Amino acid sequence: MAVRYQITGGTAADISASVESGVRTGALPPDSPLPPVRALAATLAVSPATVARAYQELRQRGLVATAGRHGTRVRPRPPVATRGAARYPTPGPGVRDLSRGQPDLRLLPPLGPHLARLADRSGPPAGYATAGVLPELAEAARARLTADGVPVDGLTVTGGALDGIERLLAAHLRPGDPVAVEDPGWANLLDLVAALGLRPVAVPVDDDGPTEAGVRDALALGARALIVTSRAQNPTGAAVSADRAAALRTLLAGRPDVLLVEDDHAAELARLPLHTLAGVTPSWAFVRSVSKPYGPDLRLALLAGDETTVARVAGRMSVGPGWVSTLLQRLVLALWADPAASELIVRAEESYQRRRAALVAALAGHGLTAHGRSGINVWLPVPDETSAVTALRDAGWAVAPGGLFRIGAPPAVRLTVSPLDDAEIPALADAVARALRPARPAGFTA
Repeated sequence: MAVRYQITGGTAADISASVESGVRTGALPPDSPLPPVRALAATLAVSPATVARAYQELRQRGLVATAGRHGTRVRPRPPVATRGAARYPTPGPGVRDLSRGQPDLRLLPPLGPHLARLADRSGPPAGYATAGVLPELAEAARARLTADGVPVDGLTVTGGALDGIERLLAAHLRPGDPVAVEDPGWANLLDLVAALGLRPVAVPVDDDGPTEAGVRDALALGARALIVTSRAQNPTGAAVSADRAAALRTLLAGRPDVLLVEDDHAAELARLPLHTLAGVTPSWAFVRSVSKPYGPDLRLALLAGDETTVARVAGRMSVGPGWVSTLLQRLVLALWADPAASELIVRAEESYQRRRAALVAALAGHGLTAHGRSGINVWLPVPDETSAVTALRDAGWAVAPGGLFRIGAPPAVRLTVSPLDDAEIPALADAVARALRPARPAGFTA
């Protein structure tokens, strides 16, 4: 092994625990290769079947992934806390970080004035018996969702979009069930699917969203759930068009065996209209986070859906955390009612659109085709991710390798435009072109 860590154990459970310990302590970093089954079996003097069961357990728990000839490796973000590891490592001095996929912190509405007003509110605080979804938040949320064409049969609130999606999948599916996910798609979601022991079924994505053929194939393979990003898809910037939505609604119409989950995380930041699929299947949910437009620390998402699905999610909340903080709910209500906050979000959307379009155009000027129809990211296919990421880092730019977001899609890198200033875009495009087309050695002839 490239990593000096000795896996131990005489049973599948012991071997699995040893690998997990290596991941937790950092001795087996992300993407570390594990020994081949037969080689480790010989080292530990156990049967290959014992090692295979250990690896299977680790795969079901999302700690490792098997990639054909590349063998079994630790996942890029395994679902176990690693001692001393930063969630987002700093790329180093002098390197502009375009890898994190977060909104422009300069364009988030200020929270201080609203928090100060909330602190001055009179009346008793919420208690265990009275806390839950605030009626005034529910009323405002229903109005906002209905205005976008989303039916609101049932409504609840979760601690962010991924929290809502996790509760939806856990309430409807069991380990081993196939789930149709976008490829490339949101890295956190792919990690969650693995951690829940679900089996991802890749659905190709183009600029108009999940392809009709890809969804049809996933349904034919028995997908029990389909997760679709409505707009500002991470990492490609895809947005479901009216024609694509109509085609997908026809495919999904009346499928009682499929849970449809729509993720509209960009919400108010998305200039493109929403073409929702909500309600086309008997079991469905529409999830809208407030984190992208209003701030990543606001862990709140609206979850609309059919009554049974929403009741399951709300029930899981009641036996776990109970509710999303009513203080946070009141803060979101205050932001929704603040004209200055709404104006700042419009400015942010216009700024992202301008920077995203400028970067795509600048790359096109170098003969490079990038994707970024909406949102804060640009997706650029590359011949080799490792060399592209390394060359760009050496040139002073940190970008995210596409491997974090891909199942079977071709290699690419993701560039987040939110940290960029307009004046930096030509230099970035030049650096990308040089990274993908390194200078020929002296004396080289074609």
